[in-house]
Amino acid sequence: MHLMNRLRAAFLVFAFAPAIAFANGALNETLTFDVFLDGKKIGYHRFEIDGPRRNAAVRSEASFDVKFLFVTAFSYRHSAEENWAGGCLNDIEARTDSNGKQLNVVGTRTDRGFVIDTGDQEAELPECVMTFAYWNPGFLEQPRLLNPQTGEYLEVDVEELGNDRVKIDGREIPARSVRLTARKMDITLWYSENSEWLALESVAKGGRIIRYELT
Repeated sequence: MHLMNRLRAAFLVFAFAPAIAFANGALNETLTFDVFLDGKKIGYHRFEIDGPRRNAAVRSEASFDVKFLFVTAFSYRHSAEENWAGGCLNDIEARTDSNGKQLNVVGTRTDRGFVIDTGDQEAELPECVMTFAYWNPGFLEQPRLLNPQTGEYLEVDVEELGNDRVKIDGREIPARSVRLTARKMDITLWYSENSEWLALESVAKGGRIIRYELT
């Protein structure tokens, strides 16, 4: 039970990892990240991005299975659709199965602001809301971000870590490193010189390391 709780908390970090970032131009990409837990591959997170970043439609799908002695000890499935307009989230629908625990989040921008509904409660947020939209560099300038898995509107801190190198598919690539922290979250991101999201790593509850690598 303790292992399942630690894994469930760990994967809260990654439901909101929507895609890739380019400094300019339209995005029409299908991207896949391999996902590792303590160095062992456990699944994938795939993204489809259509349109310019300020008005993009983003579809994502994640599937993780953690095995212990050849038995699946923890499974995670997540899918989400986000539509953006003018650099703000216009609507979202996200569904998560975290080892049997079902989470559903629906949100829409209205004349009252951005209204988020988790099924258990409804909340009104500011009109211009952003998720943890790694594909849009503007998200790094936001003091609060929406977690699409839980519907929480979280305060965040961003720290520029400077130039670095990251290993992707066996190759070391020059990268910019950024640290993002929030309640129960500590995430390091790596971007290429062209602002392409390359990798993500987080130290989760219990000291377990979750890592995304672009394939």
